[in-house]
Amino acid sequence: MQDIYIVGVGMTTFGRHLDKSIKQLTAWAVGDALKDAGCDRKWVQAAFFGNCTQGHFEGQHMIRGQVALLPLGFDSIPIFNLEGACASSSHAFNLAVNQLRAGATDVVLAVGAEKMYTADKAKMFSAFDSAWDVETADDNANYLAEMGKSIVPPPGTQSPKPYSRFMDVYAALGRGGLMARYGVTQRQLAAVASKNHSHSVHNERSQYRMPMSIEEILAAPPITYPVTLPMCSPISDGAAAAIVCTEAALKKYGFDRKRAVKVMASIVRSASARAAEDFDKGCTHLAGKLAFEQAGISPSDIDVAELHDATAIGELLAVEALGLCEPGTSGVMAERGDTTIGGKLPINPSGGLESKGHPIGATGIGQIYELVEQLRGNCGPRQVEDAHFALQGNGGGLWRVEESTEHVGIFSRA
Repeated sequence: MQDIYIVGVGMTTFGRHLDKSIKQLTAWAVGDALKDAGCDRKWVQAAFFGNCTQGHFEGQHMIRGQVALLPLGFDSIPIFNLEGACASSSHAFNLAVNQLRAGATDVVLAVGAEKMYTADKAKMFSAFDSAWDVETADDNANYLAEMGKSIVPPPGTQSPKPYSRFMDVYAALGRGGLMARYGVTQRQLAAVASKNHSHSVHNERSQYRMPMSIEEILAAPPITYPVTLPMCSPISDGAAAAIVCTEAALKKYGFDRKRAVKVMASIVRSASARAAEDFDKGCTHLAGKLAFEQAGISPSDIDVAELHDATAIGELLAVEALGLCEPGTSGVMAERGDTTIGGKLPINPSGGLESKGHPIGATGIGQIYELVEQLRGNCGPRQVEDAHFALQGNGGGLWRVEESTEHVGIFSRA
């Protein structure tokens, strides 16, 4: 099996792009990725396009990748459309890698793009409503509420304003899976959010770039206990792209090996009908276990990680599931500063979804963008010193008590 490399990455700023269409955001990210790689677009033999909400917002329910990429000159090549909720562009990346491994192509494009921000708040929040089984939505919510019932939310800790129903999902998982099981505190969750907001100060592509203390996050408007507003990812627009190639193409097209990043593992797993307490059967845990086996390294080898913190709760759940800490210690680890840049294992040096932003169909490759730049040593004040192995974890949707799908990627310097 040939080695696979990322030779170019591009990413828009994440945030509110009221003056740009999804086509323009795609063109921005793809153009930057081609330039970064020194790649002629004629060398690209296939493209994989991740998007979730263009049908919901614009009525473009079909051929989204063709609509976005054909005007950019990617005509005649196969273009595949992927949707996997928040993991859509990670699915695009995974299938791009697997097509290269199969020998079908030697240079491919993976891209994710999302245009979500609108003045119609109800329409924005309803975009998430189909990220679980819509036929059993009430049953899903009741099951999760039961899971977290041992932790009673204090009075006044639920927002009277509209918010995504998935914040209730994360809150229930946090109360049941972290607070009740491991004794994780709200202050430890605030430490996660404070760390991510502080990291984003030095990320020019981040939606928010203001540091926040733990006390400020605890005092912020509540969403649903234990989550306050700065612990949540915002609604975002944005796009991210990666040019991926085989070892043979690295030589054939003269890509710069010194800037190339090796794909050591790219694993996708889906949820199972497990009991809430069967954490070892969780799709994130299983995807991570297989990714480490494929890469031939262990969690202790990871130097930097980008994990799916749609809320601060999500980051701690991923840290536990991926074996990046001793069981039950993720909250202590965050509060102690271990996951801050300069700590034992920096997590989300980009600012994470909470601060960098979360244009859901672009999020996965957005994480990969950060890790590629970290491994190249290009991140300036947010650079993780001597980063050699990097881990990405990106989940999408919900099935009962866990993500419906998870991508775990492991990357290294070439």
